Amino acid sequence: MIMRIFEVVTRPGKEAEFARFFHDTAIPLMRATKGLVQVLPGAARSESPREFAFVMIWRDLDALKAFAGEDYTQPHVDAAEAALVEHRSIRHYDLVADQSAA
Repeated sequence: MIMRIFEVVTRPGKEAEFARFFHDTAIPLMRATKGLVQVLPGAARSESPREFAFVMIWRDLDALKAFAGEDYTQPHVDAAEAALVEHRSIRHYDLVADQSAA
């Protein structure tokens, strides 16, 4: 499985508008995406009001590519968020099984 961490920083003054998009559009969209095993959305906190994130666990690389395209190393951006976001970052990791549960 692949862990994909997607982080955004909103444009100044766009925090509330992005928060509505995040909760009303992005989270439901990601939860309904085929190939995702788990989605952990992270909303802004008072000390970082412009930062939002998703931690996604993908079944495999094929599922991730079906969502993001062949160049899955680039952020997949919904057109509705493009004008709201100042910066995006994306990272991928191989998921390590929890050895403490054994």
